[in-house]
Amino acid sequence: MTRGLGRGLPALLLQRLLQAGLVAWMVGTLTFVLTRTLPGDMAYRIAAGRYGHDMVDTAAAEAVRAELALNQPASSAYFGWLWDLLQFDLGRSLVSGEPVVRELWHQLGHSLGLAAVAVALSLLLGPPLGLAAGLRPRGMLDRLSEVVASVLRALPPFAVGLVLILVFAVGLGWLPAAGHGRTAHSVLPALTLALGLAAVSSRVARNAMADVSQSAYYAFSRTKGLSDRLTFMRHGLRNVAVPVVAYLGVQFVYLIEGVVVVETLFAWPGIGHALVHAIVARDVPMIQGTALIMGLLFVLLNTVVDIVCHLLDPRRRHA
Repeated sequence: MTRGLGRGLPALLLQRLLQAGLVAWMVGTLTFVLTRTLPGDMAYRIAAGRYGHDMVDTAAAEAVRAELALNQPASSAYFGWLWDLLQFDLGRSLVSGEPVVRELWHQLGHSLGLAAVAVALSLLLGPPLGLAAGLRPRGMLDRLSEVVASVLRALPPFAVGLVLILVFAVGLGWLPAAGHGRTAHSVLPALTLALGLAAVSSRVARNAMADVSQSAYYAFSRTKGLSDRLTFMRHGLRNVAVPVVAYLGVQFVYLIEGVVVVETLFAWPGIGHALVHAIVARDVPMIQGTALIMGLLFVLLNTVVDIVCHLLDPRRRHA
């Protein structure tokens, strides 16, 4: 096992490292180009972000333009950013003047905390429901869970969040609609993300459980006299876990995409909320830094998923 594990992981880690470098370059380049093509005067937007829209005039915008050298060719600005990136320097915010890394470090902690709670909730809701439905395919629970999962997956995160706000904050008054600082503030945004994740993981778990329960080795374990519980624990759970964990890598796209929308909706001070404000203020270093961190997080999380699947599935270790 150790020898197989040692052969596979270095190649996997090297592949993910190269992927991270490619993602960093592509995300940074794409955000740079898109930011430059946005309508409106960049200098005016940055000045508004610094001083407020009511305090900005043409003189303030021109001062910002001269200070930040916004009239320089786009190619010069791009290659300057690329050189800084090679030195692991994300630059300074054009609005606050603070290093981008320092601002993102504080916001990233809030986003990771919210994402961790959302993933934990989705794993508590989705896979157990899917396992129960998979043990009795086409039963009442299976049909009902399929309908609920289809509806939740079809709705965008902001629509799910609005429904939860109307029900639990406005209607029942049990939870705050937005904000940060207390545990109660994290319930609705985490649940908004968790419901979308659980909708998919429940169906993946259901299909995996249905396939495993109809397999020859699962039936043979029951003919040996094992109880349903022992059969599931020894021959079902681990085989079901591999596709569920593998599909987490795909779900992380939904998670990273949903963080931007959910944090803005619930006024959660995370990296997604910062990205929206940076786009409004045309804060190019903050936009590039935020998008870069999100892209690298996706690569990192998929690497963790690959390692876990490598450990769970002996076929991968001995391939």
